[in-house]
Amino acid sequence: MKTWSDFFQELEKKDYYKSLMSFLDEEYRTKTIFPKRENLFRAFDLTPVEDVKVVIIGQDPYHEPGQAQGLAFSVPKDVKTPPSLVNIFKEIHNDIGCGVDFKNGDLTYLAKQGVLLINAYLTVIAGQALSHHRKEYDLLMLDVVKFLNSLEQPIVFMLWGNFAKKYEKFLSNPQHLVLKSSHPSPLGANHGGWFNEHQFSRANQFLIDHKSKKIEWSNI
Repeated sequence: MKTWSDFFQELEKKDYYKSLMSFLDEEYRTKTIFPKRENLFRAFDLTPVEDVKVVIIGQDPYHEPGQAQGLAFSVPKDVKTPPSLVNIFKEIHNDIGCGVDFKNGDLTYLAKQGVLLINAYLTVIAGQALSHHRKEYDLLMLDVVKFLNSLEQPIVFMLWGNFAKKYEKFLSNPQHLVLKSSHPSPLGANHGGWFNEHQFSRANQFLIDHKSKKIEWSNI
């Protein structure tokens, strides 16, 4: 099985990836960019290819100081839990029936269990949402999704909101499960389609049915 190192070695040969890295070199040199450069690929570092069980696709990192840490939807423990993550925790609590610490938004515990928490746009300018919405990142995310689709282990893709749902057409592997819902942001969740979708219990049941260890969604 290929590793993420193998995957990125292949990417380094592609023109769009070279262009993206040059762009990021300049952005990090001249502006305040989140997350820190050393956390750019943290989602991949924490979740090796062979361990991937669940894939959650975010759009771009949080853009306020101290929030972004290289994992979609996650913030450091001492940072106020953002509204989208509060709704994620609420649904985990309601669906699984487990305890949740709403004040601890660090999702590293999930990444280490095989939940790939990946933002399509890995970086953002401080205070400017979607400021790194670039074609190169679109191509990178497409390559990531196609690579994940090629893996034969059981994987659950959680596609939250219209942005994530657009990747469904690239997910054709019968060994995988695609779950779709509204986005957990207050704007999306409060209009229905997020709460009571039971994605977390459905994911666990799929993993169990395919002889894979379930995810412990509780952060307590």
